Amino acid sequence: MDQYDDQFKNLAKDAPFEHSPVMPNMLDGDTPLKFRCHKDVKCWNVCCGNIDITLTPYDILRLKNRLGLSSGEFLKKHTVPYEIDKDGTPGVKLRAVEGGTACQFMVPEGCSVYEDRPTACRYYPVALLSVRRSDEYTDRLSFALVQEATCLGHQEPDTQTIDQYRQGQGAAEYDEKGRGWRQLILKKKSAGPAIGKPPIISNQLFFMVSYDIDRFRAFVVSDAFNTTYDMPVETLAELLADDEKLMDFGYAFLRQVLFGEDKIVLEKDGAYEARTERLKAQAEQIKAEFLANRDKIEDEKYCAPPGQPGDCGCGDKD
Repeated sequence: MDQYDDQFKNLAKDAPFEHSPVMPNMLDGDTPLKFRCHKDVKCWNVCCGNIDITLTPYDILRLKNRLGLSSGEFLKKHTVPYEIDKDGTPGVKLRAVEGGTACQFMVPEGCSVYEDRPTACRYYPVALLSVRRSDEYTDRLSFALVQEATCLGHQEPDTQTIDQYRQGQGAAEYDEKGRGWRQLILKKKSAGPAIGKPPIISNQLFFMVSYDIDRFRAFVVSDAFNTTYDMPVETLAELLADDEKLMDFGYAFLRQVLFGEDKIVLEKDGAYEARTERLKAQAEQIKAEFLANRDKIEDEKYCAPPGQPGDCGCGDKD
């Protein structure tokens, strides 16, 4: 057993969970990484046989474009929803094959979407840790090592730094494209305790903007958006023509709507009042429907069965 294996065994003693493959140490980008994955490694494709892969918005954008699907089609066919935190912040994970745990995109030769594979796949066997101090605006990257017993790539002789590995895997580009989303997640986690869960509509908005970019595009050109917000036509045209620009706009839009930050689009005069009136009208309609339904239930409750004494005839057919 070489020195690297001895170091791993010592670190494993301090793991927070028994048999956890993730080492608890926070590593810097210049930390040496001894690892290489290739077709001649005996464990080839094993890690793709039991997946638990969280997808970022940029992951979804790349994959849905590669497959020629709309974001809605991709979400239905290739993902499963889950909650990121106790407040119900929505997330999505890559769906495994029907009735199994293997990745849908795994083929004998390897990954069939390799050029557009998700961030988590690019990083393996490194785990990305995004943290932000209370006095900092942007997040900083730190890393942890994932060492599973089934992975023999750690026994390969190649050694490079974590940053060099990230660059070679194209993970640095994915990190930059996902920075806005990571900051949103950190913002939601650091917003402090709230009374109850956030309104359902805020999580629905978060889901649409983050993951269903084609539906978000339709929202941006809708009357509901354009009667509320004042956006220059030139800016709107740029967003509609470029998925990545629309994605970045979505992050800023969520910061504005959810946290009152970065007024990237101004509300039109009277938009707030109009929205308030619409919500009041909807509430009144719901209340009226509830009262009408309650009165009907009460009438039927005190009405005798058809043909019995006290039958008021409400159950008679025309």
